[in-house]
Amino acid sequence: MDRVSAQFPEAVAERYVDRAGGAWAVIHPQHLRQVAAFLKSEPDLEFKLFLSADGVDRLHLAENDPRFEVVYFLYSLKRHEHVRLKVRVTEANPVVPSLVPVFRGANWWERFVWDFYGVKFDGHPDLRRILMYEEFQGHPLRKDYAMRDRQPLIPQRPIKDIFRGPGTSGVA
Repeated sequence: MDRVSAQFPEAVAERYVDRAGGAWAVIHPQHLRQVAAFLKSEPDLEFKLFLSADGVDRLHLAENDPRFEVVYFLYSLKRHEHVRLKVRVTEANPVVPSLVPVFRGANWWERFVWDFYGVKFDGHPDLRRILMYEEFQGHPLRKDYAMRDRQPLIPQRPIKDIFRGPGTSGVA
C-alpha cells in the first residue's frame, strides 16, 4: 500500500489494518481502475490474480455515509501477498468504475454485487443479474430490503442451453 500511496497520493482516502492484520486501502472511486492497473502491471507487485469482490451495505452502522462499499481482493503469486481495496459510494449515486477491462475475473463478481446490492459498474460489458431472475424487484442483500414482500410471479421459461448428453434423459 505504500507504493500505491506514493504513486497515487490523491487516490487513497484511508488506510488501516484489520483485526487479523490485513492491510486495507479505501480508494476514491474515480481512481480505482488506475490503482488496480498499477497493482497488476507493476513488475515488483504483480497482483494479477483477482480473487473476489463483494458489496457491503452500511445502512445500520453508526457511520453509514456513504452507504455502500465494494471490496476487492487481489493476490500476487510473485509476492505471496493479498491486497484489499475498498471503494465507498453513496446511495444517491451507487456507481463504481468496472474493473473488467483490467481483470476479466471481475466480470461475474461485479454482476453479483449489482444483483444483490444495486451498485452499478460503469463500463461493465454485460451488467445484468447473475443469480436472481430479471423480473426480481430490488436487491435482496440491501439492509432495507423488505423480507416479507412478494415478488412478481413469472411464467416458467423453457431452458435451451442445458447440456444433454449420454446418460441423461435428453439427446444422446
